[in-house]
Amino acid sequence: MRYKSFDRRGFIARTSTLTSTVFLSNPSKVLGSPAIIRSTKERPVLTEGIQIGDVSEDRAIVWARSDRPARMHVEWDTHPMFRHARQLRGPHQLESSDFTGRVDLTGLPAGEDIYLRILAQGLDNDRTQSEPIYGHFRSAPRRHQDIRFVWSGDTAGQGYGINPDFGGMRLYETMRKRKPHFFLHSGDTVYADGPIEEELTVEDGKTWRNITTPEKSKVAETLNEFRGQYRYNLLDENVRRFNAEVPQIWQWDDHEVTNNWSDSKVLDDRYTVRNVPTLVGRATKAFLEYAPLRLNSSIESERIYRHIPYGPLLDVFVIDLRSYRGPNTFNRQPSPGEDTAFMGRAQIQWLKWALLRSKATWKVIAADMPVGLLVGDGTDSTGRPRWENGANGDGPPLGRELEIKNLLRFIKRARIENTVWLTADVHYCAAHYYDPNQAQFTDFDPFWEFVSGPINAGSFGPNGLDNTFGPQVVFQKAPPAPNLSPLAGYQFFGQVDIDHDNQAMTVGLVDIDGQLLFERTLEPSRSRKRGHR
Repeated sequence: MRYKSFDRRGFIARTSTLTSTVFLSNPSKVLGSPAIIRSTKERPVLTEGIQIGDVSEDRAIVWARSDRPARMHVEWDTHPMFRHARQLRGPHQLESSDFTGRVDLTGLPAGEDIYLRILAQGLDNDRTQSEPIYGHFRSAPRRHQDIRFVWSGDTAGQGYGINPDFGGMRLYETMRKRKPHFFLHSGDTVYADGPIEEELTVEDGKTWRNITTPEKSKVAETLNEFRGQYRYNLLDENVRRFNAEVPQIWQWDDHEVTNNWSDSKVLDDRYTVRNVPTLVGRATKAFLEYAPLRLNSSIESERIYRHIPYGPLLDVFVIDLRSYRGPNTFNRQPSPGEDTAFMGRAQIQWLKWALLRSKATWKVIAADMPVGLLVGDGTDSTGRPRWENGANGDGPPLGRELEIKNLLRFIKRARIENTVWLTADVHYCAAHYYDPNQAQFTDFDPFWEFVSGPINAGSFGPNGLDNTFGPQVVFQKAPPAPNLSPLAGYQFFGQVDIDHDNQAMTVGLVDIDGQLLFERTLEPSRSRKRGHR
């Protein structure tokens, strides 16, 4: 595979030595009035670096946060010296958005390196401006080019935060060194229900030390506490360096609000706010403020499920298994209803039509939970197990599995080929092959599901399998005991490489030290191929 890489880190290192006076050769032309350069204390600071997200052939989201009221300004160019920079005036960064801002870059050339410079202009009368920050990414290709991306999930869970003795959130640095075109975060981007203490005693009597903040010292309940979850992760140097070089696709799961939340959730004694919908509202606002994603239209402005086209070889379909579900129950209802909702009717219909319209060779379904692994949520009032995802035990499709059955049957009958499911959630890595010949429900084409994670969190597993859709464990690696700290090494991500010549997809599972644990090459089916864009 002739994978094209580029030295993003070198660009960041070189440009970060420049001063803000180099950022704009004529500041008054761009900003509307002369820029005043003053001491650091008097100038805005872009405190959390840059994030890049939802990159396609001609578009990308650029995100930054100021430490005070300001206005965001962006320059981009295809040359690292910004010889023909395009200059954009971004939004005001105000208290109402926790001083965050984003710009949707449009008109980008496909398959090109894009260099970024961002500054914040203060809203004081002197219109002071910040030092610039820099970023670099590659836009999606319009023609066949090699593609590499990584995925993982479950960041800073179980009380394992930023530990300087450990080198911080090291898995981000390991992923960055693979020089991926983008990163898919499969959910649990923060642990709003996971307070970070200064010290934890972990396996073998070792001590895990955390950087702490007031917002991370308790479960999140206020809007500022939810925002503080994201600010905390951005304190880590590995995360900020990764963000400046690797575009991201974010989805969410439960811990952005609280563990296993649904309409049946009963909050524990740590919470003074006992209303789950109120917490969901605050958590949603914080997530959308900090996630580098393209906001949806006003029809459903808080919608997270979306389609990210990435050239003729790849489409990514980000689904949301959290926002539209019914309550967590025994999950064995024989017919669909409000209690069996998982994706919900509108999202299922959207996904079907999006898959049907796709002409990409590979169609990645980015799920925040696995299909066939059993994930429990305690018991109900009668002592029966309550289930967190679709799987509910062996047997024919029941409960939430009815939606999965409907979707898989549609994919087969609509002759949609080369679908691959990527997910996280369970805090270990695995490769599953879903085989209709081994399943209770058989009207679907076989497919692969790959699981990775966690990132700087406790490790668990392995989980049991539900035979409804015939999953077979081809590979898995899990800790010998539950909730081992990152010191034990059970931290994982996945890597996907698509070869532009033969269009094969190679999926690998990798540990925190960069060791390849498992690899499988998938050949694209060509029997019913409908061509490319």
